[in-house]
Formats: sequence, C-alpha cells, structure tokens
Amino acid sequence: MISNPERTLIWPSSSHIPYTHVPEWVEARLRASFSQLEVLLPRDQEALSKALPKCEILVSWTLQPEQFARCRKLKWIHSPAAGVTQLCLPEIVESDVLLTNARTVHALPVAEHAIALLFALARRLKDCSAYQAERRWGQAESWQPGHVPTELNGKTLGLVGLGAIGREIAVRAKALGMRVIAVKRSLPQGSEYAERVDSPEQLNRILAEADFVVLAAPETPETRHLIGAAQLQCLKPTACLINISRGSLVDTEALVKTLASGSIAGAALDVTAPEPLPPDHPLWALPNALITPHLGGASDRYWPRQLELLEENLRRYLAGEPLLNLVDKKRGY
Repeated sequence: MISNPERTLIWPSSSHIPYTHVPEWVEARLRASFSQLEVLLPRDQEALSKALPKCEILVSWTLQPEQFARCRKLKWIHSPAAGVTQLCLPEIVESDVLLTNARTVHALPVAEHAIALLFALARRLKDCSAYQAERRWGQAESWQPGHVPTELNGKTLGLVGLGAIGREIAVRAKALGMRVIAVKRSLPQGSEYAERVDSPEQLNRILAEADFVVLAAPETPETRHLIGAAQLQCLKPTACLINISRGSLVDTEALVKTLASGSIAGAALDVTAPEPLPPDHPLWALPNALITPHLGGASDRYWPRQLELLEENLRRYLAGEPLLNLVDKKRGY
C-alpha cells in the first residue's frame, strides 16, 4: 500500500521518561502495519511543534493549549495512560476531536499492585523489611498488640471506583474471600462485581464499613480531595487506605495528621500529591505509611499491550468503526 503523507500519526517519544520512550520495534510495527499513514515520533519539542499542523492522530499523555491550536487536522487523541486530566482542556472538550485512553492496558497490573499493597498492609511487610535492614529477628515484636499480621479473608474491601481497574481489583479481592462493597457514579454498570454498589453520596457509609479502602476512581474536579479529614474520620481505627488512582483524590495534609495520630492503622500510596514526593515530605517518615513510586502500571507486558490496543483502534478508525475506550470528555473518563 502506498504511503499517504496527508494522514499523519504523531507519537511524541522522550528518552528522559522510560514509559514515554517508544521502543524501536513498536515504531517499526506501526509503520509496517499502517503504511497508509505517515508515522512520526518527534524526540523533542521543536520537532513536535513542526509536525503538529499535519497531525490527524495524536498519541500522547498531554497537549498544551498552544499546541492544540496548531493541530488544524486533528481528529483523534489517544492517551497511553488511564487518566486523561491533562488532555481535558476546555478547547479539546468542546471540540469534535475524539479522545480514547489505555484503561484496559493498565487494568491488570494496577489491580495486581493494589492486591500486593493489600497483602503488604495485612501481613505488615514494612515491619519485616525494617527488621531485615536492622539484621534483627522481629518475631517477638510481631506478636505484640498493634503489630500482629491479619488476614484478607473475611475482611471488607471498600472500593471507590468500579471502572476497568476497579473491576479487576474486585474480582481478585473476592477470590481472596473478601467482601467487596463499592462506590460508583453510574450505579447499574459493574454492579455484579460487588456485593453492594452505592452512589457517591453514600461514600461515608462505605468508609465506615470497610477494613481496607482502595481508591480507583478517575481524577476529575469532583474527585479532588474526595478523601479529606471528614472522610478519614469515618474509617475504623483498624482500617487502612490504599490509593492507586491519583494523588489529588486525597487531602495529603489531612492524611499525614491522621496517620501521625494513629487514628487509622495505615496507608499504602502508589500516587501522592505532590508527585514526586519531595525528600523532606513528612509522609516518608511515618511508620504506618507504605509508599511505592507510581508503579501500578509498570509491567514487562506494558508495550505489547499498548501496541495491541492502538493497532486495534487504528484499524477501527481507518475503517470508520467505533473506537475502544472512548472517553466522555465532559466527565473526564
């Protein structure tokens, strides 16, 4: 098939950030599979700026207003991330440009990461890591009140968000014998994954019942500081909070105060606000806080999954068929 330079796909690639650096084999396969498209992978902002005026399809995590203004032929933006906050500019939301995301790419690894954090909190693995660092056999301490490991079996998981990631977490939690209750904006969808699904107005009810709370909701203006001081006060003293969504969902200052006072048992955070977390931030020093550096989506299967989704959506786009993972731009997910 003859290449058509009038139809251009642009995928900015940066060697400075590992998950944005598109491997050569991905680039080669796109060119081989879609020779009707000009495939460009700009390596710097200057090259990107020059290419944007002819871009029909953009694969990117972000786009600035001034960049969007240059995109005179843009029809479709695909985000390799699950969250699309950076792409929901007013200009894009009000435009006819289609927006898709990679929520199905991230669903399995993020769900497994959430389960790993559940186990780490329940089995008090941070304590064990400290014992190892001190070359100390901490068995006696581990039987002391407040330090005894617990089980996930029979515990209640409060799941905030029941989208692609939340559903995968629910499936795995139920397989471990947990009772799953959830909060979801669109109640009829995904209700089969939880024993009970409540509306966002019932969030405090879910928090009060849960032994573990996992945040898997999208980042939107409505979910900013969804978990603040009032919500943290609803949690049991033995409860733990896990955030694998976005740091903005939690009022960090309120969480630090809650953890420092021992009002809840602990928190595991794969995302924080701010992010990256500054070296002098008080969260680092809290013994009941477990922090992982936004690794939920990290996987050795990351690029094959990204390419598989993009190839299928490109096929659909060129054939005039509905796209997978279409985002409601006004809702932000």
